[in-house]
Amino acid sequence: MEQRTFQEQESIRRDKLAKLIKLGIYPPIKLYRQNFNLISLKNNYKSLSKEEILKKNRTNLKLTGRVMMIRDQGKALFILVRKQEGEMQVYLRKDNLKDQDFQAAKLLDIGDIIFTNGTLFKTNTNELTIKANKFLILTKGLRPLPEKYHGLKNIEDRYRKRYIDLIVNNEVKDIFIIRTKIMNEIRKVLNRKGYLEVETPILQPLITGAAAKPFKTFHNSLKQEFNLRIATELPLKRLLVGGYDKVYEIGRIFRNEGISIKHNPEFTSLELYESYSNLERMIDITENIIVNLNNKLNNGKNLVYQENNINFNKPFRKIKMIDLINEVVKVDFRKIKTFSEAKEIAKKSNIELKSHHISIGHIINEFFEQKCEQILIQPTFVLDYPVEVSPLAKRIENNINFTYRFELFIHGREYANAFSELNDPDDQYSRFLGQLEEAKKGNDETNEMDLDYIEALEYGMPPAGGMGLGIDRIVMLFTNQKSIRDVLLFPHQRNK
Repeated sequence: MEQRTFQEQESIRRDKLAKLIKLGIYPPIKLYRQNFNLISLKNNYKSLSKEEILKKNRTNLKLTGRVMMIRDQGKALFILVRKQEGEMQVYLRKDNLKDQDFQAAKLLDIGDIIFTNGTLFKTNTNELTIKANKFLILTKGLRPLPEKYHGLKNIEDRYRKRYIDLIVNNEVKDIFIIRTKIMNEIRKVLNRKGYLEVETPILQPLITGAAAKPFKTFHNSLKQEFNLRIATELPLKRLLVGGYDKVYEIGRIFRNEGISIKHNPEFTSLELYESYSNLERMIDITENIIVNLNNKLNNGKNLVYQENNINFNKPFRKIKMIDLINEVVKVDFRKIKTFSEAKEIAKKSNIELKSHHISIGHIINEFFEQKCEQILIQPTFVLDYPVEVSPLAKRIENNINFTYRFELFIHGREYANAFSELNDPDDQYSRFLGQLEEAKKGNDETNEMDLDYIEALEYGMPPAGGMGLGIDRIVMLFTNQKSIRDVLLFPHQRNK
């Protein structure tokens, strides 16, 4: 093995580590923990005068955290200690500490993790500070932290070394705290409404539930190929057949597709299904989830996202797909009766078609995706999708070429997708056959035939509604992030 070499600053830190070990005070053997809430402490004491704080005699304050600033004044030091919930200044004075504690303090570097115990006071600049009577270095940082504004500028390095990004950029840390709040709030809404949270398998034998390319793997014991799931839809609907009325799952989904500011191959999705429900019910619950998030995270105000004001007042706009196309590009698909006519209009409108786009429904969907999606800034439910692109959604009874389906768009991006669920096993079998035909014509994002699911439907699934919501995009929206990679702790990166 090659001998490791160290930069100058790393060598200096390792020399300090050796001195700490020689002093017999590193690594500490006991467990040291903080004994107060930093936010509460600051809220309770920030408005008090220096004299009032001294009268309170707030002693025995035990603080742990990472040192982010050091001002060495010879026989005293001021240090700034950072915690997840904020920062606290500490005053280390030689005549107030044991000799070995002050020796440890003089070996301190930015990035070290420390413990201190002391008394609260206010400095002449009115900064709440702990005057230490005990000090320990719990963990010696052996690499210097990058400077906040100059040392970690490359965005790829920030993603690759997210742990450093989190140390030096508090605003990045806040994104992921908000992410957790979002998932907790969604769970609260669904749990209050009587939904049961469940878990379904990540390894699936078939590609079903969405239009996407899978990651493939091999199960050695079963001697069988599996796919990482591209959706949780069919396992969850099997649970409706089994007698559960309301189920949901928040979990990872895997799609072997491109990486962009909108897409990551591994992402988090909510899917929920409700028996004796329909598309209207799914519209209600989708609005409720998003409006509740805006109330909790944004005090119910208009949300500013990428310089656009987003209004979340209910009800959100609703428009049928063919009406939106007519509104935007002045093409009325109610008057187009043949595929050749639709294809000719698509050509004149510079709509790119592929070999598996073999029906008017496919062309309608391409008009929408290529000409309309990006203009939907305010929350909009786009309704009535063609049956060809909705193989798991129920047909509209008096317009069987279209389905009870919506997608919710905000700021030109899809956030939710919902159906009145198809529960007719014969129609579902026919739809799967149609997907197989598309695959033969070059569509590599089709569902496979799932005969077990057909069998489940033959036992009877209640009329149902279902909805999927992209958690990552919701986090992007409420943290004003442009790229999905900014809301993933460890986004996928190409090896260096």
